[in-house]
Amino acid sequence: MITTEKINKIPDGQIQIKGINALKDALGVTGTLRFLEQFDNGGNGDYTKEKYNDEDLKLSKEEILEMFNQKS
Repeated sequence: MITTEKINKIPDGQIQIKGINALKDALGVTGTLRFLEQFDNGGNGDYTKEKYNDEDLKLSKEEILEMFNQKS
């Protein structure tokens, strides 16, 4: 078993590999794929188009300056 101390020293890529291998050992290849598919929304929508259509996400000049602690 991996302790918390060891996890903090393992790079993220290595954690992903160990996680996938643990899933594969516990569920088999097909079960692992079925498990991972539960977290994939299938790529619905057009992110590039939609990210610029939401007016609520646009910041005013004042809000941007405030983020950088500056005054207009």
